[in-house]
Amino acid sequence: MSSSKPLSLSKVNDLVLGVFSKAPTSETLDHAVRYLSTFGGSEYVACHIIQYALKIIIPFLELRARLQHRAGAHKETTGATSAALSKLYGIIGDSRMLWRFWGLLPIYQWLTSLERMPPPTRSLLTIERLQGWSMLLYYLFEHLYYLRSNGLLPATISLSLPFLKSLPVKLDTEKLALWSTRAWAVYVFLQFAHLREDGRLLKLRERALTKVKGRSSSEVEAETFELSLRRDALLNEFIANLGNLPLTIHWSLERGLFKNEIWVGVFGLIAGLASFRTGWQATALPSTPLAPSSSLVSPESADMSLDVPASVRYDSTSVSEKTSWGEEITNLTESKARWARSPCEHL
Repeated sequence: MSSSKPLSLSKVNDLVLGVFSKAPTSETLDHAVRYLSTFGGSEYVACHIIQYALKIIIPFLELRARLQHRAGAHKETTGATSAALSKLYGIIGDSRMLWRFWGLLPIYQWLTSLERMPPPTRSLLTIERLQGWSMLLYYLFEHLYYLRSNGLLPATISLSLPFLKSLPVKLDTEKLALWSTRAWAVYVFLQFAHLREDGRLLKLRERALTKVKGRSSSEVEAETFELSLRRDALLNEFIANLGNLPLTIHWSLERGLFKNEIWVGVFGLIAGLASFRTGWQATALPSTPLAPSSSLVSPESADMSLDVPASVRYDSTSVSEKTSWGEEITNLTESKARWARSPCEHL
């Protein structure tokens, strides 16, 4: 007759508390955690995409509730689901604005680093300077709007200037929201010029690499893969900017651009999904090893230049020597454009 061995405390611990030892692991889950740990990931998945999807779903739920009311299926003209989702929509919009409350700090950091490590051409430098100033104004107006709309600032504040009497400034929430969006619109329009210049420099880079001889197959593969990543990042950023463009116009006008607010959800969702794709790819583990920067062929080693016209060249350094430029293109959305979010869900 066999006697069963009594369970020890450690065995019970392993069976109960250690139940996740048998749970499967997932590379997709690991990737999602990496992405959601970034500011862009939490912003676009938890907020941006969900919020604009709700902007599309809620009107259809309200329409269904009205039709059911007319048919006698429900007593109320509004459904409980649409009411709950409307509250969620408002909560997400308010939380996004609160999360952006420290947005002035990275803009300041961006502008200071821009002067110390300028882009490869004068055109890009001018565009980013203007973009930085537009975002400074955007955050200033949005922060004032948020504080005033929540009753944290009085309707009129006194502005003290050196050698002048204090000036009373009226804080009109509608005007603050409009001018905040108009500043954001300046950024969006300038971003098209930025992307055009980025694409032109990318073509110059591709042209230079095709003329280089004596490269191994691994170097060619790594360089081709790197350039494809840059092209894909530029395309994603263009689509995201294209989705933001009608939103900036709509919220910059007192009467708006769209009569049907569903279009706000459609364009916002397009911009959010494009930015999500960029961030998802940026946080993916590399499947193809890239050649180290020292092995990437420069125009000098091939006895040629990228032929950047003198009218657009910022300094005498060639584009390929700006080793940080490639990283800026690949991580454009995460580094700079993360602070140019859709600001006016409150309108």
